[in-house]
Amino acid sequence: MSLGLNSIEELLGDEASDLLEHKCETISKDRLIQPSGEYVDEVWYHSDRNNRVLSNLQRLLDHGRLGGTGYVSILPVDQGIEHSAGASFAKNPDYFDPENIVKLAMEAGCNAVASTFGALASVSRKYAHKIPFVVKINHNELLTYPNNFDQIMFGTIEQAYDMGAAAVGATIYFGSEESNRQIQEVARAFAYAHELGMATILWCYTRNNAFKVDGVDYHTSADLTGQANHIGTTLGADIIKQKQPTNNGGYKALNSGDSSYGKLDERIYTELTTDHPIDLTRYQVANCFMGRAGLINSGGASGSNDFADAVKTAIINKRAGGMGLISGRKAFQRPLKEGVKLLNMIQDVYLNDEITLA
Repeated sequence: MSLGLNSIEELLGDEASDLLEHKCETISKDRLIQPSGEYVDEVWYHSDRNNRVLSNLQRLLDHGRLGGTGYVSILPVDQGIEHSAGASFAKNPDYFDPENIVKLAMEAGCNAVASTFGALASVSRKYAHKIPFVVKINHNELLTYPNNFDQIMFGTIEQAYDMGAAAVGATIYFGSEESNRQIQEVARAFAYAHELGMATILWCYTRNNAFKVDGVDYHTSADLTGQANHIGTTLGADIIKQKQPTNNGGYKALNSGDSSYGKLDERIYTELTTDHPIDLTRYQVANCFMGRAGLINSGGASGSNDFADAVKTAIINKRAGGMGLISGRKAFQRPLKEGVKLLNMIQDVYLNDEITLA
């Protein structure tokens, strides 16, 4: 049974009217490339993407419960590397076995499953033709001591192609010491993936200890993440994955005192955004070439109110003009039926015609 608007309002509680009735008066919705069933024809058909890329993008968009809507729900499970396998799978040891990752994505009706080379390769013959694979090509492995902010390649584009992947995914830590190398590596990898016919998804994360100023963490500020999105779209990402903004003013904070960082225009804060989460996320969408590259927000870590938090995140993304959610830990760190329920609740937000762009 689908989650109706009344149930959504109950989950949101006191935030319901603020999130469901908000009107964005910063960047109006008519200026965006809006998600639709004709997204590939309306956007990427006119680009330099070849027929095989268009086919794989369409395959990804047509799969699962959200197929044909222009929205996507992707299950990402690369945390075995990014957060260590023990920390990620101790809550539900079944997911040490990659087949259960794919089964969860299929059971929940996701558009695609995203995971590591090793995980997806181990079951590719059985499942690559049943659900689109997104192969994550680089990672920040946490066994190096001390930990560093770097993403290194774990395999080749040819491997992803040979296992039948519809897309490849990568992460760049924008702002980190190694970001220039990561940008160049990922740009080359994405160009080759496009040549072979695979779509590309970029995790556009910011990472630098200096982004914490006077006790405030600006890693998820709208202005810094927006610029990360813009760079990611420029280097060839078809879809951008980004954390939803939790604040704004990263550039301003980093330019306080004697420091000088980047460039800003006060209109970013006075005209293009407000402090409303939908307006902040709308600024992220604008930086994805006004939605030409679809924005998918991450679902975040598992917590005490996962179902309500997941629905809230989906509403903010949808009403801002985003393309969907890529939610992992909230789903796989619980029993299968509960994980399926959570992912279905996210999808129900995008299937609900009463929840529209702000």
